[in-house]
Amino acid sequence: MDRFSTDRLSAEKLREGHLADLVALHLDPDVSRYLGGVRSAEVTKAYVATNVAHWDRHGFGLWTLRTKDGAFAGRAGIRHVLIDGVDEIEIAYTFRRDLWGQGLASEIATALTDIGLSQLKLPSLIGLVSVAHGVSRRVLEKSGYALEKHTTHHGEDVVIYRIRR
Repeated sequence: MDRFSTDRLSAEKLREGHLADLVALHLDPDVSRYLGGVRSAEVTKAYVATNVAHWDRHGFGLWTLRTKDGAFAGRAGIRHVLIDGVDEIEIAYTFRRDLWGQGLASEIATALTDIGLSQLKLPSLIGLVSVAHGVSRRVLEKSGYALEKHTTHHGEDVVIYRIRR
C-alpha cells in the first residue's frame, strides 16, 4: 500500500525524494524532543535509507504526510522495532509543530491501526512513547491501545501501549 488518505491527510510511501522535508522536520528541537533529539541532515539521510530498506524487506513502513492542500505535514508509519530483545511492530507519527493540537495524530493513529490490524493482518501493534510525552500517550489511549509496560529504549524511559487484532 504505497498511498492512502484520511479525511485531512494524504500519505505517500517514504522515498529518498522526501529527504529535504524530513531534514527540516528533524531539525526542529520541539518536534525532535521525544525522538531522541535533533537529527542532522546526515543522520536523517541514513534514517531515510533505513526506512526505504524496511519497505523493501517487509512491504510496509513509513509514509510522508501532506495536508489536503499538498503541504508537507510530517511522517507516520508501521515498522519493526526491537524492544527488550523482542521484534515488535509499532505505529509511529510525527507532525510539524504548527500542526499540533488539531487532532491529526489521532486521525493518523486510527488509520495506521486499521491498516496494521485489518489490512496487513498483524496480530498486534504497539505504540512506543516517552514516559513524559503525555499528549502522544493520550492519542494511543483514544485509539484503543492499552498500557502494557514501562521499559528503557535507547537510554530513554518509555512506555509500551498495545492493541491486538
